[in-house]
Amino acid sequence: MRTILVILIALSLGITSGCTRNKEVIEPSPGQTSTTQLDIPYTMETVAEGLNVPWEMDIAKDGRIFFTERPGTLRVIEKGFLNPEPLISFEAPFISEGEGGLLGLALDPSFMENHYIYVYHTYRVKDQVNNRVLRLIEKNNKAQLDKVLISGLPGAENHNGGRIKIGADKLLYITSGDRYDPPLAQDPTSMGGKILRIALDGSIPASNPIKNSAIYSMGHRNPQGLAWHPETGQLYSSEHGQTAHDEINLIEPGGNYGWPLIEGEIASSPEKANLKTPILQSGKETWAPSGAAFVSKGPWKGSLLVAGLRGERLLKINLKGPKYDTVSNVEHLFQGKFGRLRNVYEGPDGSLYLMTNNRDGRGKPKTGDDKIIRLKPTF
Repeated sequence: MRTILVILIALSLGITSGCTRNKEVIEPSPGQTSTTQLDIPYTMETVAEGLNVPWEMDIAKDGRIFFTERPGTLRVIEKGFLNPEPLISFEAPFISEGEGGLLGLALDPSFMENHYIYVYHTYRVKDQVNNRVLRLIEKNNKAQLDKVLISGLPGAENHNGGRIKIGADKLLYITSGDRYDPPLAQDPTSMGGKILRIALDGSIPASNPIKNSAIYSMGHRNPQGLAWHPETGQLYSSEHGQTAHDEINLIEPGGNYGWPLIEGEIASSPEKANLKTPILQSGKETWAPSGAAFVSKGPWKGSLLVAGLRGERLLKINLKGPKYDTVSNVEHLFQGKFGRLRNVYEGPDGSLYLMTNNRDGRGKPKTGDDKIIRLKPTF
C-alpha cells in the first residue's frame, strides 16, 4: 500500500524515470499561432562553462570543437575537455570594445589536410576602427597568422556584423554592419552594411554580382546570422532592426534589402519596388537575432533555428512552399532559460550547440556563464 501511494504521488508531481525527451513550453508570439507544448527530441548537457563571451564555433572531422571568445582568444575542446591554453590570443592592433572583438570563425573544408582556420576580428589603426578576415594555420592546437584575406571593413563600437561561413560553393561569406552610419549600407563603394563573398585565398570570385567587388548583397543594418537550406541551398540571414523589426531575409545575389530606406515590411512604392523585404520580422518585439543554422537531421529537419540575444530564446522557424520563402509558423524555445543566446550550430551527428552571451555587458551572468550547451539527439 505504501509503495502504491509513493507511485501515485510521483505521478501527480510529474516525476518519471527513463524520460528521453524534454517538454518545452512555447509562448505565442504576436501574429503567430504556436503550439502550447513541443516535444524536444534532444537531451541537454553542458559542454563547457566559465567562458568569456563565446561567439562562434566549428567542429573538425577529428571531433575537436574550435570556438572564439570575443575578448580575443581562439580555443579548442578536445575529447570532451576544454584545453586551458588558447590556440592564439590576439594582441594590438586587435581591439575588443562594445560588440567588436574576435567574432566569426570557420574551418577550411580541407582543414584536416591544410589546417586553415578563418576568423573575423576588429582592429584599430590610429583613430579608425575596422574589421578584417584572417586565415590562420593550426598545428598541434596552436595557431599563427597565415594571410590577411580582406581588411578595412567599416567598424565601430557596435554594428560590426562579424559572421563568416563557407558555402557549398567553397566561397567565404562575410556579414558586415553599418557601424551606425546607415548610408553606408546603400553605398556600392563601401563594404559596410553588406554580405560579402570572397574566395578562400581572398580573391574576388568572377561570379559575384558586381564585377571586381566583394559585395554579394547590400542594404543591411547589422546582419549576424548566415545559413543555407539543406535541400535548396538557398541562403538566409538574420539581421537586427533599429527599434524592434528584426529581420529574417532570404538572400539573393545582388539583392538590396533596403536599410535605411525601408525596415521590416512596408508597402512598396515605385522608387522602392526593387528593395527586398524580409520573409519574417519581429514587429514591435525585439529578438536581436544572431547566429543561425538549419536542422538537417531528425524531426526538426528543414527548420531554421536562430539564436536571440535580447529576446533570450531560440527561434524555430518553419518554412513552406516550393521555394521555402514563406513562414508557416514560429516557435519560441527556451525563453529566459539560458539568458542571451549568441549562436546555434548543428554538429555532424545532428547535435545542436547553443552559446550563451550573458557576460557580454548586456546580460545578467549566472553561475557557470558563459556556456556551450549541447542538445544531443534522441532520434
